[in-house]
Amino acid sequence: MERNPIETIMGAVVLGVAAVFLAFAYTTADLRPVAGYPVQAIFLKIGGLEAGSDVRINGVKVGTVTGRRLDPTTYQAIVDLSLSSAVRVPQDTRAAIVNDGMLGGKYIRLEPGQSPTMIAAGGRLSNTQDFQSMEELVGEIIFLATQAPASGSEDRHRTRTP
Repeated sequence: MERNPIETIMGAVVLGVAAVFLAFAYTTADLRPVAGYPVQAIFLKIGGLEAGSDVRINGVKVGTVTGRRLDPTTYQAIVDLSLSSAVRVPQDTRAAIVNDGMLGGKYIRLEPGQSPTMIAAGGRLSNTQDFQSMEELVGEIIFLATQAPASGSEDRHRTRTP
């Protein structure tokens, strides 16, 4: 079987363009972990939050989830975070695990509080909101929609007979 030199050159060009595209995607996607100071957060449910997930404030990436483990005495999930050294968060900051869109992954959303005391390296976020899955949210909506009407509302709809 003969090789055509043009096909070989075109194949090399395609591979080169693919390599440039992958390098561009990696650098612009900001997939690198944030180096900074360690912080912990305690949750009852983390819903599949993975190491490497983002930590964001107002949609801006300020940290990375570096690990997760189970506390053997309380059976709560301990999530290790690395926050950027440029970002200091107040002691009463709230941490919540949220979905990144309908089909996306999960990330931790930080809502800074008003405390004048900042969390130190190795500190712990105590104000946390557990992950709520779509199934739980749909179940709550169905439960609220199927509850019986409040007492007294039936009287307004009854017809009175003389």
